[in-house]
Amino acid sequence: MRRALRSGFARLSAALVLAAVLLSPAAAPAAAKYASLVMDVETGRVLHSVNADTRNYPASLTKMMTLYMVFEALDSGRLDLDDRLKVSARAARQPASRLGLRRGQTISVDDAILALVTKSANDVATVIAEALSGSERKFALAMTAKARKLGMTRTIFRNASGLPHRGQLSTARDMGTLARALIHDYPQYYRVFATKTFRYGGLRHRNHNKLLGTYAGADGIKTGYIRASGFNLVASARRGDHRVIGVLFGGRSPKSRNRLMTRLLDKGFTRLDPTLVADSKKPGKPKAKTRRAPKNTAKAKSGSRTNDWGIQVGAYHKRAPAYEIARKAVAKAPKLLEDGVIKVVPLHKRNRKPVYRARILGITKRQAYRACAFLEERNMSCMELRMKKPLRVADARR
Repeated sequence: MRRALRSGFARLSAALVLAAVLLSPAAAPAAAKYASLVMDVETGRVLHSVNADTRNYPASLTKMMTLYMVFEALDSGRLDLDDRLKVSARAARQPASRLGLRRGQTISVDDAILALVTKSANDVATVIAEALSGSERKFALAMTAKARKLGMTRTIFRNASGLPHRGQLSTARDMGTLARALIHDYPQYYRVFATKTFRYGGLRHRNHNKLLGTYAGADGIKTGYIRASGFNLVASARRGDHRVIGVLFGGRSPKSRNRLMTRLLDKGFTRLDPTLVADSKKPGKPKAKTRRAPKNTAKAKSGSRTNDWGIQVGAYHKRAPAYEIARKAVAKAPKLLEDGVIKVVPLHKRNRKPVYRARILGITKRQAYRACAFLEERNMSCMELRMKKPLRVADARR
């Protein structure tokens, strides 16, 4: 009897020791390992990488996938920007960073997107997860499945926000893949990542991504931080005809993270075209300068103009709001856009509902770049366009 008790006690002790080892911090993935990657968006070619396939905690970079799922739902018609999402008790209990939503309250999809981009609100992430999948756990499973379809082979999601969970892991390569998918799959929504401030409930929330105001050409996309991850950042910038994505895990502080990302983006542009690398430390003006069209001396002397450029100021699921935002853009910058023609251009994707793109066409390259710089300073999204075919006035809507 005593031998049996001793044997059972020994087995129990061994089991407890094994459980302690498995649950100890040493058994968990190493925290805050440095990793980085720079990618050419057009080709997907990796221009630089360090520990690109090392698994780390993504923290709020997770919200990039949450937003991808929202954009997919908008594109398919499951959601509309004006839809109101209900706040559950669980969502209202999420820790900071948070918007401060209360149980039973509702928030529009439009505001929810902006809250994730700027404030990185964890309560809003849970609201979205529950609205799309019924529960955050089911939503995390759907996020992981989507990650596999996008080629993110080493990513696992356990929640929609990036709050600490030992099983929620990703890599620099996978986050670069996700950023590229956001840019390519949903260009009409990607521009929301350039939002610098967002007002809600009488408060003004600033975007945590400070590169938007300090790096020439930067237009997104997401920061992330928990103690175990360090300071993470995925950033994208466009100069000339090139766009690069930078990914950084394990930064020691926001300032050092931003300095490292500046070097990474510069390295990417240098490898694509050394002439694109300029002084990226001066805020504001360098970004506007990169938007200006180079002068054509021959045309300037002759006084001729080529009105084969335009701008796009938004994309909507209905034609009316697309036309209205284009009209507002002309009203804001009449000197640059009054010679253009408003045109709402539908984009059809397989069996999905069309997306109506709001455009002002028939202006010069110089006008297009100046107009976008002017509108973006006033928190209005804008993208320059080179027209492939001559504008037919009969197709335009005013």
